[in-house]
Amino acid sequence: MKLTERFLKDDLVGVHFAVNVFLATTVLWLVLRRAANLNPIWAISSMIAASDPKLRQAVSTFNGRIINASVGCATGLFFLILAGSHEIMLPFALAVTVLLSTYFVRVQVMWRQAPITAAIVVAAGWTHHSELSAVEIGIRRVGEVMLGCLVGVGVSWLMSKLWPISEAKTTTKP
Repeated sequence: MKLTERFLKDDLVGVHFAVNVFLATTVLWLVLRRAANLNPIWAISSMIAASDPKLRQAVSTFNGRIINASVGCATGLFFLILAGSHEIMLPFALAVTVLLSTYFVRVQVMWRQAPITAAIVVAAGWTHHSELSAVEIGIRRVGEVMLGCLVGVGVSWLMSKLWPISEAKTTTKP
C-alpha cells in the first residue's frame, strides 16, 4: 500500500500527536518565553514525554514523571546542599536516586526521570558560584519540567474531548 493511501486510511494518530505537541509547545512558549522571559526547552521536552494521543497513557506517564521527578529533585537538592556543586558528586547522587526510585518509590513508569532530574539539579551548581543560586536554578528547572508535564497532560485531555480516538485504533498492527 502506498504511503498516501495508508495515511488516508489510518486513524491519523500521528497527526493527532503532532497537533498535541504543536498546541502544548505554543502554550509553553507563550507562557515561559513571552510572559516570563525564560527558555522553555526544559518544559517543552517534558511536555513531549508526557503527551500522548491516548489520555490513559498520558495520565500514567504524567503520574510517573511527577513522582520520579520529585524524588530526583529532592535527592539532587540533598546532594547539592550537603556536598556542594562538586562534579564528583554527580555519580553518587544519580546512583542514590536510582536506588530510591527503584527500591522505595517503585513507580516504574518514567523511573528514569528520577536520575535525570537529580542530574538537572546537581548540574545547576556547575554554572553558578554559590550553592544558593544553584538551588534556585535547580528548583526553577524542575518547576519548568513539572509545568511541561502539566501542559502535556492538559493538552492530551483537551484533545481527547475535542478529537477523541478509540483505543483500538492506536494499537500496533502486526
